[in-house]
Amino acid sequence: MQIKNEIIDSILAKNKKSLDPHFEIYNNHVYRVFLLCQTLDSNQENIDKYAIASAFHDLGIWTDHTFDYLEPSIAQALRYLTQINKKEWIDEIALMIDMHHKRSSYKGPFQKTVETFRRADWIDVTRGRLSFKVKKEVIQKTRDEYPILGFHKFLIFETLKHFLKSPLNPLPMFKK
Repeated sequence: MQIKNEIIDSILAKNKKSLDPHFEIYNNHVYRVFLLCQTLDSNQENIDKYAIASAFHDLGIWTDHTFDYLEPSIAQALRYLTQINKKEWIDEIALMIDMHHKRSSYKGPFQKTVETFRRADWIDVTRGRLSFKVKKEVIQKTRDEYPILGFHKFLIFETLKHFLKSPLNPLPMFKK
């Protein structure tokens, strides 16, 4: 049985036209990351933050038609947070999105949520090869509930496409 989140569903529904034909691919990635965040951090106060960051973290790929998508994704999240009167979350969610492809551990403001989000995305993108001690059964359960549906093929295709345009900066979203 799929777990649903009203925040995620609302954000993705508003962006369905931009996401088509990849709506289900992105929806499932968002939910896998969201569920993995909750596995890594049981603090109920962070659930809405993880939902918002999950929904927006890669959205700029589709809405702004770019593989250099961190800034557009952050800008959309910040507009959303302003609209829902959660300005106090702006810095935290901006960091969660900005640092989600950081190759090493994040240390800094909002370390718990930023690092949790970073790990959850890495678990999903690496198909559990990086697990951060999350049990394989838990990772598999997220994939059973929200199948991959070609997400990794999409990433490879977009990476190659961007490499042809910018061979000196093929992965602009990665940070040390």
